Amino acid sequence: MSADRTALTEKVNAWLAPRAAEMEALLKELVNIDSNSFDKAGTDAVGEHIAKLLTSEGITVTRIANDTYGDVFRAEVSGHGQNQHVLMLGHRDTVFAKGTVEKRGYSRQGDMAFGPGVADMKGGLVANIFALRAIKAVGGLPFPVVALFTSDEEIGSPTGQPEIEAAARGARAVFNSEPGRVTGNVVTGRKGGASFHITIKGRAAHSGANHKDGASAIEALARKIVRLHALTNYSTGVTTNVGVIKGGNTHNTVAPWAEAELDLRFMTLAERPGLIAEIEKIVKTEDVPGTSGEIVTKSLFLPLEEKHSKSLFELYQKEAAAIGFSVDGEFTGGCADSGFTAALGVPTLCGLGPVGGKAHTDDEFCRLETLLPRTQALAATICALG
Repeated sequence: MSADRTALTEKVNAWLAPRAAEMEALLKELVNIDSNSFDKAGTDAVGEHIAKLLTSEGITVTRIANDTYGDVFRAEVSGHGQNQHVLMLGHRDTVFAKGTVEKRGYSRQGDMAFGPGVADMKGGLVANIFALRAIKAVGGLPFPVVALFTSDEEIGSPTGQPEIEAAARGARAVFNSEPGRVTGNVVTGRKGGASFHITIKGRAAHSGANHKDGASAIEALARKIVRLHALTNYSTGVTTNVGVIKGGNTHNTVAPWAEAELDLRFMTLAERPGLIAEIEKIVKTEDVPGTSGEIVTKSLFLPLEEKHSKSLFELYQKEAAAIGFSVDGEFTGGCADSGFTAALGVPTLCGLGPVGGKAHTDDEFCRLETLLPRTQALAATICALG
């Protein structure tokens, strides 16, 4: 690292060093705003809180309107000299219903902070905000630093994905501050995934008087489930899971309808088209005469292949060691927005927020002692890219 970059890193880390209490205070404020993915007012309130803080320090924030889900907030610290920017990602939405904060808002027990979304991923939002503030405070970097705060990741980023992809094009690197793993590791690889709604139509008939006139949608669905589950291949990392089924009218009626929810996970971008084509073929095959099937994609995440994180992870690992903690990379079957940017071929690293666990449960936690050093490592890695 050049002397100039070393000096920048030292200044950024020095600015962050006394701000642990301030970081926790912001975490508490963000956690105590309900922001379910379908609660536009709540997710926008989180975004407005972030925008107010950043604009008060001279950081440019642009609000991208969305009629269905929360708006996207784009913050930027301008660079001086180079145009290829760095992008930080973070989602403001949580899986918790409106009213959860009133029942169990932010709380702390020793080093552990609790509350809806405290790790996934309001802790990561705090890391991104303070990294951005630190970079602004030292006068910026040779290149622009952009942070995108989206609002629908927990439901597959249906409107966030195009904004993320647009912001990532031309970037030199992307950092996604999803929670650090319970092990202390960051995420260097993720599976891609998709969810589907399957609808089967049959023909009703009395199950005693004229059974043969019916066409059971439930039987057709059952046959399809066996074939769908047979696509699972643990050696290649592909899994399929029908997690929800329903259908039929009464016990003595041949079922005229059935529905199911299917989850697919896969390892590489190249696998996706073939798997989806095979799933569509299974669903649309007439397993039971007189029945038909349709499938609709509900959400789609792309994989973070480790080849896209390798160089960034090595740099992050070096900066973390300089700050005082050791870290390894970890693969997870969970999906995140980092897959969208990696699929574009942009170097991407994930799981850079504070260490947390038990996400999506009442026991979700964030390790507060990791909030400051993880933010310093994030900011230092960005500085090192100069």
